[in-house]
Amino acid sequence: MNKEANPDRKGRLFIFSAPSGAGKTTLLEALVKSSPNLYHSISHTTRKIRKNEANGSDYHFISTAIFRKMILENNFFEHATVFGHQYGTSKSDVERQLAEGKNLALDIDWQGARSLKKTFPESISVFILPPSLHSLRDRLIKRGDEQAEIVARMNEARNEIRHFEEYDYLIFNKEFDQTLSQLEAILEVSALETEKQKAKYKQ
Repeated sequence: MNKEANPDRKGRLFIFSAPSGAGKTTLLEALVKSSPNLYHSISHTTRKIRKNEANGSDYHFISTAIFRKMILENNFFEHATVFGHQYGTSKSDVERQLAEGKNLALDIDWQGARSLKKTFPESISVFILPPSLHSLRDRLIKRGDEQAEIVARMNEARNEIRHFEEYDYLIFNKEFDQTLSQLEAILEVSALETEKQKAKYKQ
């Protein structure tokens, strides 16, 4: 699908959080492809690149030293350490793309979502849950995670889930197509808000 941002109006942030293994990454890839003016915001991370990932497409993969330098220079809206690796949302990248009229999908944890909500109160936040913790564990096993990592991710998932009430929307990822349709509906409804319609038609 061809995308065309509208430079005449500012873009909007759409924040997505979920426990590891809930299917968020695949859903967001499909959502970005199906949405005319939604772009994936690319975070910076210190973790190693995985198979089938591309630098500058999935993440900006940088060294710990560079990440720390960016923190000291106040270059992140938010940053966090997850499973021993650091992740951050670049101020310059987000501000530039919003100024270009692009809507941005951010894939961040609840701490980052809380921080960005303070900076961008007009942003839309969505928490995606698996049908159950049992199904989440099955997904982690099927994708080949090590036992110790599964235990750590399950513990972190329980902590993440405690914060779902901080989000504007809550979605259970029971069936992929249905969940994707629900995410698309959120984007459609948000575009019909009065202020957005006024900006669109300049009335």
